[in-house]
Amino acid sequence: MLADESGLRQLSLCLHHPFEQSLEWKHSPSQIEPYKKQLLEFLYGKRTQFDIPLAPEGTEFQHQVWQALRRIPYGETRTYGEIAEDIGNPLAYRAVGMANNVNPIPLIVPCHRVIGSDGKLTGYRYGLEIKQKLLALEEKAAN
Repeated sequence: MLADESGLRQLSLCLHHPFEQSLEWKHSPSQIEPYKKQLLEFLYGKRTQFDIPLAPEGTEFQHQVWQALRRIPYGETRTYGEIAEDIGNPLAYRAVGMANNVNPIPLIVPCHRVIGSDGKLTGYRYGLEIKQKLLALEEKAAN
C-alpha cells in the first residue's frame, strides 16, 4: 500500500497470506490505519463503500474509467461497453479494459465488477478465481 497526504495512491494484493498478515505499509501504521480498517471491513463483508481519499496516478482517460468503476454499486457488475458508454466514448471498450488492467487501487476502485458483454468473467490482474471470489463475497454480503 502506498499513500501520502493526497490519499491512497497504490494497493497491491498479496493473495497467499491471511489479510491482516499480508498488509505491508509504506508509512507509519497510524497514518495508514483508516485505509487498513476499511479494506479489512470490505474483505470481511462488513463494508460496501469506501470513504478514504484516493490519489491514483494515471491519464485523464484512466481517471474517467476509474471514476465510472467507483459508480458501479456494490454487488453489481457492468460490461466494458457499458463503462465506455458511461464515460461518453462507446467505442473505447478495449481501452476501458486496459485502464482496468492498470488500476493501481483494486478493490477500492472495483475493476473486479467489470465483465464481458456475454456476461462471462474476463481478465483480472489477480486471476479469474479471485475475481469470482470477490463478486461472490459482494453477492453474499448484499443478501
